[in-house]
Amino acid sequence: MVTDLVAHRADAPSTVTSPRPASSTAPTPSAGETGLTISQARQALREWVGKYNATLRKREWWNQNDRLDALFVEAALHEGVIERNHEIFGTKPGHKPINVTGTPTIYLPRPERQQPIGDWFIAQATYKDTKGHARPHVLAFFRSPGQSFRLAVATPIHWGERMPEPRLDADGYITDMDTTVARAVAEEYLNFWNNEKKEGASGYRLAKDSYSRKVFPKVYKGAYVAFAGHGSVFGFRTADGGSFFLFGMVNDPKHVNQVLSEALLVPQGSKTIRELGGNWFS
Repeated sequence: MVTDLVAHRADAPSTVTSPRPASSTAPTPSAGETGLTISQARQALREWVGKYNATLRKREWWNQNDRLDALFVEAALHEGVIERNHEIFGTKPGHKPINVTGTPTIYLPRPERQQPIGDWFIAQATYKDTKGHARPHVLAFFRSPGQSFRLAVATPIHWGERMPEPRLDADGYITDMDTTVARAVAEEYLNFWNNEKKEGASGYRLAKDSYSRKVFPKVYKGAYVAFAGHGSVFGFRTADGGSFFLFGMVNDPKHVNQVLSEALLVPQGSKTIRELGGNWFS
């Protein structure tokens, strides 16, 4: 399930729409009758990587809105816009070519659990990070009706961590995350990073050894701009009954300065947010 879907260009006014709940009286198609399949999602990932790498070979690709819009939405789109800051300050681009090794793992909801506003899936793929180390990354893709898939958020998995096993249904599709917990976790991260002094007010707390706790003191002293919100929260129920969440925290579209992408786990019955992956892009 995905909550709080946002789909807008980073240099345009922000709009937020909530997915409409499915009607309880609507007919339920079987998994094989309609909708995105796992093999199609894996192929969509490969096609996106090809377009992404081709775009990176274009001169000053970040200055062309149509090129950004063809590849990115939400937090990933903000990262594309931030490349303009890199050009202004004479720093190297933060985006690097992606060369996936091995077979990506796809996490896909049942076709009838997709939302009317579009399809989505999560992928785990291994490729080199910005420092040249091969490591697993987790990515979420979204497409509006009639459009191609675009990247919404991505982050490497921290060293020593791994993606949790999903709870799958009989056909191999992921099952819904706990949306109440998802909203609380996103709220907790916004409070923490915006230094709102409300830690734990959501009912959940960041783990003591989380990436955010380690880097916050350094980041907050720099050119930090408060986060205005977050993109879609993508996720699924884990095998132990907990929930996995993937989302990006973003600035107001008129003041794009940094993006924090997070891959998080809340085990069943726990109030502690484990940080499986995180990426600061500025």
